[in-house]
This record gives sequence, C-alpha cells and structure tokens, in this order.
Amino acid sequence: MKVIDVINSENPTISMEVFPPKQKDKYESIEKATEEIASYKPGFMSVTYGAGGGTSEFTVSIASNLEKKYDIPILAHLTCISSTKEGVRKQLELMKEKGITNVLALRGDIPEDTPRDTKWEYSYATELIREIKEFDSDMCIGGACYPEVHPDSENQIEDIKHLKEKVDAGCEFLTTQMFFDNSIFYNFLYKVREAGIYVPIVPGIMPLTNINQLKRTLKLSGTVLPQRFRFLLDKFGSDEKAMKQAGLIYASEQIIDLYANGIKNVHVYSMNKPEVAKTLMTNFSEIIKWQQP
Repeated sequence: MKVIDVINSENPTISMEVFPPKQKDKYESIEKATEEIASYKPGFMSVTYGAGGGTSEFTVSIASNLEKKYDIPILAHLTCISSTKEGVRKQLELMKEKGITNVLALRGDIPEDTPRDTKWEYSYATELIREIKEFDSDMCIGGACYPEVHPDSENQIEDIKHLKEKVDAGCEFLTTQMFFDNSIFYNFLYKVREAGIYVPIVPGIMPLTNINQLKRTLKLSGTVLPQRFRFLLDKFGSDEKAMKQAGLIYASEQIIDLYANGIKNVHVYSMNKPEVAKTLMTNFSEIIKWQQP
C-alpha cells in the first residue's frame, strides 16, 4: 500500500519513525524493538538511512521485515548528498526487489569537515526525486520540510521556494522536522499553501523523554524550545521517570491540538522506544478510529 493512500484516508493516523543499527551486533535488539513498535499498528512506519554507507545496508532489511511480518506500509528513507548515482540506483533496485514502494527522498547531512568546494553527484533532494521518478514512476515519494527554516537556507522565503521545487519534481507528501510549538507549524502551513504547495504535510513530533536526548535533539535540529517546555524541564528534568512521563504528556498535548485543528496525520520520532509507541497509540486509540460525521 502506498503511504499517500494512508495519509489521504478518512481516519486520523499516527505513524512511527525507527532507525536501523549502526553496528551489526546491535541488529537483533533493534529489529526486536521495531517489531514491537509495529505490533501497535501505526498507520505506517518509516526507516531511516545512513549517509555514505553507515546504516544504509540495514535500512532495506528492517523495512522489508516489518512490511512482511506486520502488513504495514513502510517508508524507506534514502539520502543522496554523499552518494553516487550508481549507489542510489543499486539501493532503488534493492528496494524494488524487496517490494518497497515508498521512499522518503532526502539530501542528508553533509559529513563533518567536508571542504566547502566539494563536488557531489547530488546536491539537492530535488535531484534525487527526479532520479527516483525516472527509475520507477509508480514509486510513492515523500520529502522533508522545516517549519523553522532549513539550516542551510538564507531565509524562509528561499526555503519554501526550494520546497516547491521538490513538489514540482514529483514529491507527493511532506513530513516536517520536529517542532515543540504548534503555532510554528500552523504559521508554516499557511505560508506554504500561499506559495502554491498543496500536497499533504505531516507534522513530525518527538517526545523528549530525557535530558541527553534533549541536548542531542537541539544540537541537530536547531529547533526552539518554548518557555512552557523549559518550565517542564526545570521541574522534572532531574528525575528520569518523571521526565519521561512529562515528555509523553507534552507530545500527547501537541498531537491532540493538531487533530483538533484539522490535521489528520502525525508522524512520531519514536527513537526505537516501544514504550513511546505504546503510550501514544493507547492515548489516541479511539481518536484514530474516529471519522468526521
């Protein structure tokens, strides 16, 4: 099943992102965690991809295993910044061989200490989207977007212009980078619609359940923490169990606000934590069955 069909369905959905292991000796434990997350029946699941090799060899195996065992649409990530055209084509051939028909096309992070004048075979996700379309026009292609502006963009106007180029190239839906203030998402949504981007945009929510995760997240994403979350952090950050519960409650409040304001689909960055998936799928068990009268 194509992910776009899930997104366009009548019912609200929650989807989950998982990631493959970085080392082979961790494969079994991560496979087990992703299977438990799949057992809670999210609308679809996405599996991340390691640039330039990294975890890329495990992306297809994790994705294929989940799709076969749990009959859940799987969205396999594919990055291009340090990849060759030959490497991308081989990865696409492997996906097709394993029956994976949904791809999240990403530029990926530029490796650290890379000289500014480095020449890549791909520079932008738009080029990868065109490549996928050329390879198999029936593949369902998603892309990423940044409500708080891509870190490499000069401003939001330029960022949205490039986003439209992705959509025009064949991107059927977009998922956002995490954010912690829904008003930022609503403002972004208004601007992209005004710019003529009408594909579905799925908000990305990350439940922050511990201090170390918070530090890593802020460093990588550059997202802004609202004062409300900072108060929560000050109060519960020193207690691991309390912080975990508080983070899940905060994420649940974000999700219910999105649903209440007409957003049907929410994508959760689960960090391979089955308890996160279980809590959220339980919290919204009746809502995801609900249909507009």
